[in-house]
Amino acid sequence: MKTLTINPRDNVAVVLEGELAGHKIALCDIHDGEDIIKYGYSIGRAVGEIKKGEHVHVHNVKTNLSGAMSYTYKPVHYKLPETSGRSFYGYVREDGSVGIRNEIWIVNTVGCVNKTSELLAREAMRLYGAECGGVYNFVHPFGCSQLGDDQRTTQAVLKGLVNNPNASGVLVLGLGCENNNIPVFREVLGDVNTDRVKFISTQEHDDEIAAGLEAIGELVKYSKRFERKERPVSDLTVGLKCGGSDGFSGLTANPLIGKVSDRLIADGASTILTEVPEMFGAETILMDRAVNEKVFNKTVRLINDFKEYFERHGQTVYENPSPGNKKGGITTLEDKSLGCVQKAGSADVADVIEIGEHVKNRGLNLLTGPGNDIVAVTNLTASGANMILFSTGRGTPVGAPVPTVKISTNTGLYNRKPHWIDFNAGPAIDGEDLTDSLYDYIISVANGEMTNNERHGYREISIFKDGVVL
Repeated sequence: MKTLTINPRDNVAVVLEGELAGHKIALCDIHDGEDIIKYGYSIGRAVGEIKKGEHVHVHNVKTNLSGAMSYTYKPVHYKLPETSGRSFYGYVREDGSVGIRNEIWIVNTVGCVNKTSELLAREAMRLYGAECGGVYNFVHPFGCSQLGDDQRTTQAVLKGLVNNPNASGVLVLGLGCENNNIPVFREVLGDVNTDRVKFISTQEHDDEIAAGLEAIGELVKYSKRFERKERPVSDLTVGLKCGGSDGFSGLTANPLIGKVSDRLIADGASTILTEVPEMFGAETILMDRAVNEKVFNKTVRLINDFKEYFERHGQTVYENPSPGNKKGGITTLEDKSLGCVQKAGSADVADVIEIGEHVKNRGLNLLTGPGNDIVAVTNLTASGANMILFSTGRGTPVGAPVPTVKISTNTGLYNRKPHWIDFNAGPAIDGEDLTDSLYDYIISVANGEMTNNERHGYREISIFKDGVVL
């Protein structure tokens, strides 16, 4: 049986072939209550005696996680790679931000206009699609009958989408009677460039489709001001995400994304790591890399606030991984998290940001939010990500409003799902260094090469919800 031991401290190895591929076997006898070590860290404890060579999984391992904890700052800082001096060709917006697409987006203030926005996008694409980077709408069920933080979260996400630089123009489409009506949402947006952002309340127009198409036509004319210009990589913001993970995620795709994240940051760019519940059990790795004690304290709050969110709803903080994760060989949340955080490479944590908040400090940013795939890619887009690097071992067609680079953890998935997967990290299991190849592909996407989610129309959003709907 071919296996891989990740760290010399480990007492389990990962199976690389056969029915148990991605699963773990014991490298030695492990006693009841003893820690299971993978990646050099504990991923839980043994339940009962485990003999050398035995399958180590959910039947004989339990998590060590519990509720909120106290932490001590123990700074650890690593050297980044040398600057590569790479550049790309992007669209420089009037506010100085840089997009990698020149699209028109329809952002709905409320779910009641979802179908209207769909009809508008379809007709506008027919009329204007050849004159711009395309016209796209993003449906969601909220914007009305929400209270307190939920209403504010919806507004923050929609504001972040409006401000994403991949959109050269935005039509904000409302109904008129919703809580998040256009006058209210305009206050949330603050000062906007009315050449770039148009507003329509459908109740105020006899023919809302005609009014919407007229507004989109004006946005298309505005979008023609922009042409691709050479820009430094430092103008990029890249989201980091994994979904449908398997036992190879922490061995191939996620470490590869981490290396590329380090290289992007060395070139002055920003990357964003989210999925807070999938930091549980590996959070100290990120905390110790905080650039200073202020960011360390923000990271502690990020972790404990999300644990308290679970407990507030009567849920255990370790109700993870998913059935698909377990089938792929991931046993506990610590197991999943230690693989997940490898997407963050080794760079310092520059800042912690809230949902809808754009990056202020260049470098690695941590973004609050859950691990749910569609919510997470929405949050990354709303924080200004130009593209998202998305690793997957089980496979998923999900895509964000921005280019979503699907990176398979294994070659089998890449071969089976060529319409989902953009890049194969499978060869990394045999030691192949794919860092240059993935970095080159990212530059190609920034220059306009379409990802599978763009080619096939996989562009979804989902807004995080915590409270009551009226």
